[in-house]
Amino acid sequence: MSPRGFTMYAIIQIAGHQHKVKENDVILTDLTGHDISKEFKCEDVIAVGEGESLKVGAPFVKGASVSLKVLEDTRSPKISGMHYKKRKGIRRHWGHRQDLQKLQVLKIQG
Repeated sequence: MSPRGFTMYAIIQIAGHQHKVKENDVILTDLTGHDISKEFKCEDVIAVGEGESLKVGAPFVKGASVSLKVLEDTRSPKISGMHYKKRKGIRRHWGHRQDLQKLQVLKIQG
């Protein structure tokens, strides 16, 4: 936390989704293609800063990056649905579980 009461945060884009993160945050996102316990940098930073020193990119902030570590691979809760038409004998049941990764934010540079 800075003397003005703000904490540095970044808005990053991973796998087509945008996340607002601070250091030591843990986020769930779609699979990134990185192995468990590996560290990587996300260069797709849309905004970074704190308070009035916030930098917003067009579309990304140049020179800014966020270091992330893959904690685990997991899956979302099951979503189930059904198609049904009365008197026609048409019934279809389906389910879906999304593959996810749990990521920890190590450092924000910007």
